[in-house]
Amino acid sequence: MDKAARPRRSVLYMPGSNARALEKARGLPADALILDLEDAVAPEAKALARRQVVEAVKAGGYGKRELVVRINPLDSPWGHEDLTAVATSGADAVLLPKVESAAMVHDLEMQMVGAGAPDDMDIMCMMETPLGMLHAEAVASASKRLSCLVMGTSDLVKELQASHTDARLPVLTSLGLCLLAARAFGLAIVDGVHLDLQDDEGFAEACLQGQELGFDGKTLIHPKQVAKSNEVFAPSPEEVAWSHKIIEAHAAAAAAGQGVVVVDGKLIENLHVASAQRLVALAEAIEELEQAG
Repeated sequence: MDKAARPRRSVLYMPGSNARALEKARGLPADALILDLEDAVAPEAKALARRQVVEAVKAGGYGKRELVVRINPLDSPWGHEDLTAVATSGADAVLLPKVESAAMVHDLEMQMVGAGAPDDMDIMCMMETPLGMLHAEAVASASKRLSCLVMGTSDLVKELQASHTDARLPVLTSLGLCLLAARAFGLAIVDGVHLDLQDDEGFAEACLQGQELGFDGKTLIHPKQVAKSNEVFAPSPEEVAWSHKIIEAHAAAAAAGQGVVVVDGKLIENLHVASAQRLVALAEAIEELEQAG
């Protein structure tokens, strides 16, 4: 599966220091799990969290969910040990926090190679600081291992000295810059978290806003958020049916030597077909993931 095309509708943070949460995650319908060694873990629990996460990943049982481990910054007291342990754990990706430059990605990649990480282990980057926003293009193009940008809007709002609002106007510029960078270099990108677990309506609106902006999915802080995120970021049955229809019509027109095709009164061009093919591939990948359990 294309690294950037795999389903990431719901990307759930799970604290690495909570063994029960790591076990529960095996049965949750999230597309991806971020097993966290950073923000969700107190300093005195860092070593325990590292050991538990590596043991959990090696033990398996997570089906086809994407397993991502967020390590501590490499210049922290724990970052290097985190990376050394995670590199050969079998995780799908390493998530580096507070990425602000291509050099940080290069350093991570170099250390991954030194720690024995396989060639297919991806890099993901947390985008959560003003400098990270200004360097989004450089970060997104820094490595062929890079698969996804992860928005850290909570830290970003703090760094901007802004406010959390329903419409998220204070972070729209930052979201747009990272979206541009991700799409320019063929990467996936997932939206930031919604912090109010009692605000179901606000969460649904945030998901819809992210989907309309072009995000592949949303990062989540609680399992109760998974179902709505999966629903909003999945292609609808109507969209899938329409996509199949225009793909077939375009193929038939091409076989007949026709350069133009009209379906239900709408002119269909190559760009529409490419979008339809992407949507169908995503729908098929979601079905495969859900059938795997």
